[in-house]
Amino acid sequence: MNRTYLAGGLALALIVVIAASAYTVGEADQVIITQFGDPVGDPIVDPGLHFKVPFIQQANFFDKRFLEWDGSPNQVPTKDKRFIWVNTYARWRIVDPLRFFQRLRDERGAQSRLDDILDGETRNAVARYDLIELVRNSNRNPDDIPIEAEEEEVILNVIEKGRDQVSREILERAAGRTSDLGIELLDLRIKRINYVEEVQRDVFARMIAERQRIAELYRSEGQGEAARIEGERERDLQRITSEAFKTAEELRGKADAEATDVYAGAYSRDADFYAFTRSLEAYEKVMDPSTMIILDTDSDLLKYLQQPR
Repeated sequence: MNRTYLAGGLALALIVVIAASAYTVGEADQVIITQFGDPVGDPIVDPGLHFKVPFIQQANFFDKRFLEWDGSPNQVPTKDKRFIWVNTYARWRIVDPLRFFQRLRDERGAQSRLDDILDGETRNAVARYDLIELVRNSNRNPDDIPIEAEEEEVILNVIEKGRDQVSREILERAAGRTSDLGIELLDLRIKRINYVEEVQRDVFARMIAERQRIAELYRSEGQGEAARIEGERERDLQRITSEAFKTAEELRGKADAEATDVYAGAYSRDADFYAFTRSLEAYEKVMDPSTMIILDTDSDLLKYLQQPR
């Protein structure tokens, strides 16, 4: 019975020892083995099942993949004395796990160290350049700007580097300081640039005033164009009216001349009949049942109404 218990205990102890000595390295892992806190051997980067001395050695896992660093917004003065908020982010990875472990121990220590390096290099870079170098990447074409004004001259300032190149400069300088930490900096970008609140209000007020000035310029140009169009309309209207009046008078004169010829021809054929018809027309126009007319008996108007003698 005692032998059975002894064998079972030995088997259990063997299982515990094997479990304590075996560890698995994943595709995204790299491992440093430490003994009493000091690293021993080379980094283990091959995935699979590995073994260590149980209870004495410890496996420290580090990520092979790209890791994220997200900086905090910092208030920084530019070369032209503009105070701005700058927010950056970066991507990095552990390329030398042994040196990384010796210098930084873990990712928390790496993040803290990156805060010091990247924030410091960002401050130095911002202080070396004017604001326009940080907010633009390329120069603008003057032909693309519709309004030419003194206030717009800042838009046409020539930039030498631009934000992307400044970001690369920060990355290169920071990479030189992180290379001995077992870290490789892959990328760094300026995520956001903004004015401090006091300057922001002044900038917004200036932008509003500038837009209002441009709106007034467009409005005055529109009013001038409207006045020109209205003047042309009145001129054309008067020209068309005068031409129409001239044509109407010519037609009226021609018609009167033709009527006169007709009347003259009719009168020359039979003067008495012409006088009779004209008198009838006059009767029709001047006489109606509600009109009383008093005329002398010798009036020519009544000669066709008198009894023939």
